[in-house]
Amino acid sequence: MTAPADTRMSVQLTVNGTEHEIELDTRTTLLDTLREHLKLTGTKKGCDHGQCGACTVIVNGERINSCLSLAVQHQGDEVTTIEGLGTPDNLHPMQAAFVKHDGYQCGYCTPGQICSAVSVLEEIRKGVPSHVTDDLTGTMQASNMEMRERMSGNICRCGAYSNIAEAMAEVAEA
Repeated sequence: MTAPADTRMSVQLTVNGTEHEIELDTRTTLLDTLREHLKLTGTKKGCDHGQCGACTVIVNGERINSCLSLAVQHQGDEVTTIEGLGTPDNLHPMQAAFVKHDGYQCGYCTPGQICSAVSVLEEIRKGVPSHVTDDLTGTMQASNMEMRERMSGNICRCGAYSNIAEAMAEVAEA
């Protein structure tokens, strides 16, 4: 069933470096836009309530849960999904570290985990504090506790947390 014309809108997004103009129902989430309209199925639909992080993508340099965001809110925004971070022949350093440290088990949450991990290290680099940041005046460190706190919104039902932390630590040190 097609939505009535008055609930549709043209949305312009740049996704993984490619500009798209899509006619969407204004109630369509960014997650459904990526998966159903642009056929970028790397971003996963987990809980659909913003509680698991499987749908994490990077919008204008910041990580978001794409299931909680309407596509029309992102008019003109730059979106990076797992497909935009690297390719099988040219992995992003975080993707390579996840492979090296076995930072995945079933792999369902892995795209969201990787997008979140990339953003976490950028947040730390920029000095954005978290709930566990000790020193707000000095140079922020990518400590195990700091990274784990920031990743707490990304759930791995298989329990690969220590491997994910090792992968992140390797990239943070590089």
